[in-house]
Amino acid sequence: MSIVLGMVIAGVAIVIWMIVSYNGLVILRQNVRESWSAIETELRRRYDLIPNLVETVKGYAGHEKETLEGVIKARNQAAAMTGQPAEQAAAQSVLTGALTKLVALSESYPDLKANQNFIQLQNELGETETRISQARRFYNANVKAMNSTVETFPTVLIATPMGFKEQPYFGLDDPLASEPVHINFSGMKTTSSSMPDLGDSQALQQNLKIAPKQTEQ
Repeated sequence: MSIVLGMVIAGVAIVIWMIVSYNGLVILRQNVRESWSAIETELRRRYDLIPNLVETVKGYAGHEKETLEGVIKARNQAAAMTGQPAEQAAAQSVLTGALTKLVALSESYPDLKANQNFIQLQNELGETETRISQARRFYNANVKAMNSTVETFPTVLIATPMGFKEQPYFGLDDPLASEPVHINFSGMKTTSSSMPDLGDSQALQQNLKIAPKQTEQ
């Protein structure tokens, strides 16, 4: 009798553990999805700002056709990308490189550099890049929590059969890295010299870089 009772108690305990574990995995997966939506929201805001920035630059540097068209092409390709985070990170990297060239144009056009609309747009873009960085860190933290749980024993015993898989990090080779992805306007002042010194193109590229993480979902 005691053996039967023990087996019943063990069976109930296992069922309870499976239910609790399943619910926990569902919550973690939902956190990942919601935090990814936050990234997409900020990326859409970035896409909305870029055409206005290009139009402003065109008014002062219309003959810089290759650079302007490159930005619009990269923007449209990134906006149309709906694949895995690793694929989207790669598209963002191309867009970032195009924006590097666009921002650098202001050094050759003092009137553009002093234009109030250009100053406002670059401020808004800088704020958007900061929010993207924050959203990315939040997403990657949720991915880390999800992946750690999925890989941990004994949860691993039920995670895969129930369809829970590791999720890809967004834009980081190292998920623990905390360096933000942004366009660095920290040296700006709200004056005609609002743009930072862009003489060092390598340093600017580092400020703008998004490194894709090649992980399958």
